[in-house]
Amino acid sequence: MSYNLYLSVLLMAATCCSLVITYLSWKRRELPIAISYGLGLLTGAFYTFGYAFEIVSTSLEQIRFWLRIEYIGIPFGTILWFVLVLQYTGRQRYMNKWVIALLMIVPVITFVAHNTNEWHHLFYKSMTLNYSEGFPLVTLEKGPLYKLHVAYSYTFFVVGMGLLIQMFRKATPRMKKQITFMIIGSWGPYGFTLVYLSGVIYMPIDISPFGFVFSGIFFMWGIYQFNMLRLAPLALQKVFASMQDAVMVFDLDNTLTSFNQSANRVIEGISHKWIGQPAVQVFFQYPVLLEKIMQGPSLDSKVQISGQDDEQFYNIHMSFISDINQKPVGKMLLLSNVTEMVRSEERLLENARQLSELNTFKDRMFNVVAHDIRDPLAVLINLMELMEEEMQAYGGKHEEIVHEMGQQIQNTFTLVESLLDWFRSQKGGMIFHPVERDLAHAVQTNLRLLLVRSEGKHIQLISDIPKGTFVYADKEMLDLIIRNLLSNAIKFTDSGGTIRLKADRRDDKMIVSVSDTGEGMSSDQANTLLQEANPISSTGTAGERGVGLGLTLCREFVRLNGGEIWFDSTPSQGSTFYFSIPTLPEATSKLPVSKEGLVLGEVL
Repeated sequence: MSYNLYLSVLLMAATCCSLVITYLSWKRRELPIAISYGLGLLTGAFYTFGYAFEIVSTSLEQIRFWLRIEYIGIPFGTILWFVLVLQYTGRQRYMNKWVIALLMIVPVITFVAHNTNEWHHLFYKSMTLNYSEGFPLVTLEKGPLYKLHVAYSYTFFVVGMGLLIQMFRKATPRMKKQITFMIIGSWGPYGFTLVYLSGVIYMPIDISPFGFVFSGIFFMWGIYQFNMLRLAPLALQKVFASMQDAVMVFDLDNTLTSFNQSANRVIEGISHKWIGQPAVQVFFQYPVLLEKIMQGPSLDSKVQISGQDDEQFYNIHMSFISDINQKPVGKMLLLSNVTEMVRSEERLLENARQLSELNTFKDRMFNVVAHDIRDPLAVLINLMELMEEEMQAYGGKHEEIVHEMGQQIQNTFTLVESLLDWFRSQKGGMIFHPVERDLAHAVQTNLRLLLVRSEGKHIQLISDIPKGTFVYADKEMLDLIIRNLLSNAIKFTDSGGTIRLKADRRDDKMIVSVSDTGEGMSSDQANTLLQEANPISSTGTAGERGVGLGLTLCREFVRLNGGEIWFDSTPSQGSTFYFSIPTLPEATSKLPVSKEGLVLGEVL
């Protein structure tokens, strides 16, 4: 049996090897590199299959037929291999349909010229049979188009090998092994063809197809050792692609090897062109994710990432991927969107905070009611006692006492009504409604409420605030501030003293002062007076007692209206309390606004 039959069997084995790898590539056709790789091997399969029958053919006509089969793949093999190299080395951005169309011009000319050679003889000048080996072999005299085809193919082969070598020099040790298999496997067809065409060694037959046998061995070994095509069952791929969580797979050199569709919603601009890129390039806009990849497996952690629409929160899980021998072969980054859960937690915390503040507000307002209603009720009790004593002593009419008693009852009723109206307006949080108000009128109203107390201690109340002095504040809060400051001034002023109110405008604020000729404060008292969260009430000059919340409420209400409060005090000479309040509606632009009104940023 002639040795050409053994060679034919060997070529058929190479064809089967190429077809098997082509099938494996077809199963991973969602990856562009698998498509170009599979098509390149398919062109080689046409070559080896056709030549397997060419070397056992017995006539020139049969040889021409099998040459046409070979040239279905030969013209296009180099370009498909070059596309594969561009994708493998991360230069797929240069590939588009117009570039590929230009690259295919010479291969198409080669294909057409070969099949029409009998008309023009530009590809083969002549074809004759040679029986020197004991079986017919064809002797070809190459034409200019054949030489163009060879020069074109080897030009791209040289460029492609240069790109692979450049990648090899920059690669990590593990990646260098894989690139080495790519380089050696690619040299098979081109190296064998180069030896045959150069004539350095006499070869009666074309050994170029046997280069595919050589390449097939290395490519199969590379697929087994390094999973070059990263093959996976189709069912698992479907699950991987349909997962709601973003999954990104990296090799041990932190190079991106795969990702699912959900990753597009996390990493802006990610596409299959990024496969083969290092993590540093993939996550250059996401330093937190890059740090997770670099540090390896870690416990779940929550991070905030800027999305295409707004800020999103993700739970990150980083783990190793192991092979059947439990050896790490890669890393998997899992990103679970927990934005809604975080938002819900924030809403729950905010609701809890508001409930706590509302509860504190409720407690304080009960104290406000007790603080403001106590004094008028005490006056009513004293008047009742006086009236009873007078009626018992003289048995006459007491129109003056009865009139004053009625006035105090009316004032108390008005105060209670105002407070109740205010309580009704505070549903859902501390909401206040600032209005433009005449400060002089507000002061006079509150002076009348405290007139009996001041007369009881013979204290003179003087207001130097002219009518038409307008401020912009919540009505009930302003009354509470003035009333508390006046009440404290009366409490700590000796009999026969004086309390004076003034107002000076500075820029867009009105500075209101309440001065007394009382006992003043020591430096220790002054340093802690407005700083204490829960002050202790002091006894007044006439033994008056209180709940100790007056100045605390003043401080909070002044701040909530956009002002400040401070004081000056000298022992045995008196104290002056100051507070500022806005004068123009524009001043409220700094306060948060809701549909219901101006909502306080912080509840009492």
